[in-house]
Amino acid sequence: MIMLLPVLTMLAALGSGIMAGLFFAFSSFIMTAFSKLPPEQGIAAMNSINVTILNATFGMAFFGTALLCIVLGIASIVFWSQPGSGWLLIGSLLYLIGVIAITVVFNVPLNDALQAISPASPEGTALWTRYFAEWVPWNHVRTFASTGSLIAFILAYGKLNAV
Repeated sequence: MIMLLPVLTMLAALGSGIMAGLFFAFSSFIMTAFSKLPPEQGIAAMNSINVTILNATFGMAFFGTALLCIVLGIASIVFWSQPGSGWLLIGSLLYLIGVIAITVVFNVPLNDALQAISPASPEGTALWTRYFAEWVPWNHVRTFASTGSLIAFILAYGKLNAV
C-alpha cells in the first residue's frame, strides 16, 4: 500500500484541482453573469447546469476524489510516521469536509429548492435572491477548501517522493 501512496496522492491532487477550477469559475464569473439575467432566466440556466452536471465525468472527479481522500486519510493515520502523512490527512479532511460535506449540507438543498420553484413566480424571484445570498458564499468555501486540498496533496507528494 505504501508504494501506491504517491500515485493515489497525485490522483487526489488532480481531482482536487479539477474541482477547485470548477468552483473558482462559479465564484469568479458564472454566478456574476447569472445575477445580471432576469431571475427566471438565471434560475433556468442554473437548473440546467444542476441537471447536466450529473454525469460520469463530474461524478468521477467529485466522488472519485472523495474516495481517494477516504483511502489517503486512513493511510495517513496507518502510516503516520511516514513523511507527508500530515499533509495527506489535511488534504483529505479539507476535501471531505470543505467540498463534500458543504455541498451535501448547503449547496444541494439550495439547488433542490431552486429546481422545485416556478422561475417566473414571485416566489421564484424571492428564492433567487436568497439563493445568491446563501449559495455563493458556500461555493467560496468549496473553492478555498479544494484549493487547500490541492496544495496539501502537492506538499504530501513532494514529501513522499523525497524518501
